[in-house]
Amino acid sequence: MTIQTFIEIIGYLGSFLVIVSMLMTSVVKLRIINTFGCVIFAAYALCIHSYPTAAMQICLIAINIVNLYKLLNVKKDYSAVKVSSSDSFLQHFLKSNSEDIKKYFPDFSAPASEEKTAYLVCGKEASSGVAGVLVCTKAQSGSIHVELDYTTPAYRDCSVGKFLYSYLSSEGITELRAKSSCPAHEKYLQKMGFSQNGDVFVKKI
Repeated sequence: MTIQTFIEIIGYLGSFLVIVSMLMTSVVKLRIINTFGCVIFAAYALCIHSYPTAAMQICLIAINIVNLYKLLNVKKDYSAVKVSSSDSFLQHFLKSNSEDIKKYFPDFSAPASEEKTAYLVCGKEASSGVAGVLVCTKAQSGSIHVELDYTTPAYRDCSVGKFLYSYLSSEGITELRAKSSCPAHEKYLQKMGFSQNGDVFVKKI
């Protein structure tokens, strides 16, 4: 492999990462991947002596770093609303997000039983809307079985889950139990402190 070919590969790799970053639904992931792409593409631009392109990439790197800092350090405030499983707004939210929900909860169906309870998590700002929802059934005293723990793409930084678990603790709930058939959701549960016991994930709060 010649040096020129290697330099071209670096350029293609940088371009590829920038394109992939645009496909991310998470703003944090978008910024991180885009930063890596810009770093590689800046190196490519310097190798071929395209200094204006390198300068532009360096500016984009700085912009990404500043925005990442803001995203990761701004405290998000939420509120929770407990609703019945037949609540019309809950049903509307589940229907509107049904395709995305199926990716992570393929076995979930909109609850029809009044025995199930749902918690809607909303941003405190009026324009924030619903950030996530938890649908569950009571397993035993202080314990609930989680059937759905869904967060909309814009809020997938674990802040909704952390708030919700704290809120549930204040409601007298001490244990969450969940099952999962999706590797991405299992990874999330482990990240949030759930321990696996057979086919059940358990979290004490």
